Amino acid sequence: MNLTSPFSISIVVITILAFLGLPIGLAMISGSILYLYMAGLDMGTAAEQFLNGMYSNYVILAVPLFILAAEIMNSGSMTERLLRFCNVLVGRFRGGLAQVNIVQSIIFAGMSGSAIADAAGSGRMMQNMMTREGRYTPSYAAALTAVTAVVGPIIPPSIPLVIYALVSDASIGYLFLAGVVPGLLMSFMQMGQVAWTARRNNFPVEEAVPMRDIPLITWRALPALFMPILLLGCIYTGITTPTEAAALAAFYALVISIVFYRSLTFREGYNALLVSTKTSASIGMLIAGSLVFNYVVTVENIPDSLRVILTAWDLTPVQFLLLVNVILLLLGCVLEGTAILLIIVPVFIPTAQALGIDMVHFGVMVVVNIMLGLVTPPYGLLLFIMTNISGAPIKDIIRDCLPFLFWMVVCLGLITFIPDLVLWLPRMAGYAG
Repeated sequence: MNLTSPFSISIVVITILAFLGLPIGLAMISGSILYLYMAGLDMGTAAEQFLNGMYSNYVILAVPLFILAAEIMNSGSMTERLLRFCNVLVGRFRGGLAQVNIVQSIIFAGMSGSAIADAAGSGRMMQNMMTREGRYTPSYAAALTAVTAVVGPIIPPSIPLVIYALVSDASIGYLFLAGVVPGLLMSFMQMGQVAWTARRNNFPVEEAVPMRDIPLITWRALPALFMPILLLGCIYTGITTPTEAAALAAFYALVISIVFYRSLTFREGYNALLVSTKTSASIGMLIAGSLVFNYVVTVENIPDSLRVILTAWDLTPVQFLLLVNVILLLLGCVLEGTAILLIIVPVFIPTAQALGIDMVHFGVMVVVNIMLGLVTPPYGLLLFIMTNISGAPIKDIIRDCLPFLFWMVVCLGLITFIPDLVLWLPRMAGYAG
């Protein structure tokens, strides 16, 4: 590659701006406009790509709506009631509170679609519960909360899968279904690791919930538990599109918090709206930057050039998937997941299609891989969030994450090399892939 070409210079500018602290979305827009200027192209194309991409993709609306639903749940008492219900299910076992952490992530995953919302909301409560009276060390509680939050964007609904659908044109409905088995498999592996560690380290056994209290706890959690059933039922019966279902999820969370639980004050509702707006704006700017930069990548014919190179290597589909996994795992250590989805993954899609790799299987594999980056040093966004919440040194949290990371990589391997684990449920629903 010519290091003085407009494309090379734009990459250097984007990298420098990002390292200087400019948001990656703005860095991509700046570098792309510089490329258009140096290449003698109309710089107004940047605005055209931005406007056409943002306003013609109806699916993008699902992202802020899912974020809003998660923030409303965290502001109200839905999360607290779900935690009590999870304690009924697994709290009585050794290390039961740690198992509760995993189960609540499975349930919360069916509502928010965001790992950060899981960690910052229910994760904060779990951190306080697990470290109360010295039951668990702050670093172990933080590590467990971080790795369980990873499941959130794998089990539907999933914001990363929505973004992948945006760049790949794969069906969101089938992508959501494809994430169920991998997400549950990862959670069961985490539960197995907790059970083994609990016996080895003699974790505490929580006081069993009296039988007479179980019906009331279940009844109080029922409206919240009904949310993923309503959400996914509307999508798969065709009553709503995924974007409409996201709006329904936000509305349902609002009604439940105000009418049934009466736990959402005006101030809390305003704060939930403010936080979700800031988060959505940040993601929106990243999407906008990627749309402009992807135009530059297309002009430079990068995807086809990569496809020609990989074809010359004569890779089999399995070898290609292994190569993609290695690249994404390495990139996940230093880049934010949404940026990888929007910038790097589209480059691989033409080659994957040429090799006959199913786009739904490829999407779930990519998202699982990128989610591992949330708990992989040195970037590991969830590691930083849990360090802030717990006050534990990040090196201790990383140490306690490592056993879980091993099993999560094993899960990624199974998902990669056994496509039926991913595609079984979509095929049961009529997927022809």
